[in-house]
Amino acid sequence: MKAVPKVNTDGLYIEDTIVDDAFSGVVPFYSYMEQGIPDILITTKDVNKPKGEAPNEPETTISGYIIGIPVTPGLFRPRFDLAAWNAYEAAVSTAQDSFQQALSKWHALPEEQRGDMPVLESPAQPIFWVEGLTSEEIEELTRPQSVEPNEMDRLGSEMVTRELEALELRQQNDAQGAQIVGLELRLLSLENS
Repeated sequence: MKAVPKVNTDGLYIEDTIVDDAFSGVVPFYSYMEQGIPDILITTKDVNKPKGEAPNEPETTISGYIIGIPVTPGLFRPRFDLAAWNAYEAAVSTAQDSFQQALSKWHALPEEQRGDMPVLESPAQPIFWVEGLTSEEIEELTRPQSVEPNEMDRLGSEMVTRELEALELRQQNDAQGAQIVGLELRLLSLENS
């Protein structure tokens, strides 16, 4: 089992879903909408319904797609390019048809005239996952937000400022204390001489 992306009908990523390891390609998923009156309100003999009319069947609509191609990392809002997928599938189908025709012609030739067996040349797979946001939306998301400091941040900043002032006063006090000790030692040495 593996996780693969699920997208909406516009190709925008919704969520991951779990599928079999062998899953690949693009498969639609459906939602069911009930037409008409809910079943619980329908009686066993509906007099308004003509004879032979089929009961209301749920209508299916495509809700999105399950994608067997991993999402390209680094996208803000991944979008699967369904048009590119359809074009790629058409190109692959055309290449396979051409190969089958060439292979049939090759097999129809006598063995001495065949030459090399035809080779299937598949088109290069394009990048299907693209950015779903505009450059303006990405810029808006990545712009640094101005954050007003809250009360805790303000008090913390003031406390750091006070601690730095206290440290500076201690250093000045130590320097003045060293000067006083030096002066007292000079005074003692003068008295002793």
